[in-house]
Amino acid sequence: YGGLGLDFSYNIAVAEELGNIHCGGIPMAIGVQAGMATPALTRFGSHELKKQFLVPTIAGDFVACLGISEAGAGSDVANIKTRAVRKGDEYVINGGKMWITSGSQADWMCLLANTSEGPPHRNKSLICLPMNLPGIHVAKKIDKLGMRSSDTAQIFFEDVRVPCKNLIGEEGRGFTYQMLQFQEERLWGVATALTPMETVIQETIDYTQQRKVFGQPVLHNQTVHFRLAELATEVELLRSLLHRAVALYVEGNDVTKFASMAKLKAGRLTREVTDSCLQFWGGMGFTSEVLVSRFYRDLRLMSIGGGTDETMLSIICKYMDILPRK
Repeated sequence: YGGLGLDFSYNIAVAEELGNIHCGGIPMAIGVQAGMATPALTRFGSHELKKQFLVPTIAGDFVACLGISEAGAGSDVANIKTRAVRKGDEYVINGGKMWITSGSQADWMCLLANTSEGPPHRNKSLICLPMNLPGIHVAKKIDKLGMRSSDTAQIFFEDVRVPCKNLIGEEGRGFTYQMLQFQEERLWGVATALTPMETVIQETIDYTQQRKVFGQPVLHNQTVHFRLAELATEVELLRSLLHRAVALYVEGNDVTKFASMAKLKAGRLTREVTDSCLQFWGGMGFTSEVLVSRFYRDLRLMSIGGGTDETMLSIICKYMDILPRK
């Protein structure tokens, strides 16, 4: 269908390199296209669906978005309310989605919707939804703290009709398909954060070497150079965890626990690195003129998007069998 047929480790190599882009929004948008909106279609979609949606997306002619989160259901995917009711050979879709990356410009959406009244983990389906259909309303482009180069939309659906053949895989399996996608999404997110953290640390070293306070470079203070050494060590530890998870995943293993651990650590470490380094820049760090302040805003999303830190902790506890049972 136009791809190179390489394994997932190449995605991660690309993601790490994209970290050299000096903003978070562009790597995130590419990640949605390559590793969030398309894996389920690639694995479970029909040949016809792949020809219609996957081929032009791989070619770069189509922009894809992922329609999961809603105003009342972010990390709690099972609680989504959007419905797709089968009528003849069509689904009629009503509801809305929130925080949709690339939603203002997308040609199609990989939509998760309730297609039956069954249990919340078995009543959802993924549907390829063209974004030019009647009844789709892109309400607004959301004004965000960071990732400002990325368009993030609120979208409503009012009696949107889409052919039943646009169903990805089996009806009722959408939640399971989405959970599989989340492993790749979270690993991609971790990979894109590594290079920015290294960049911020190195730029802070360069700046504190030439910035003098009380007659000596800021870097000469032990609290500064020790802290930077600690942060660099933490980044390398995170890289090792990521590469271990990816190697296991390529071999066909379930890496949900390791992916969740890496995502949790990346969310916390990006906050720690950008906050600590911004402090060493002093007043200049509080301006929009330096990269550290941009990454301070952009990377704050790492602890929220794709599953919050608290959701990652719950998943890890579940795999450790220490999560209290209801």
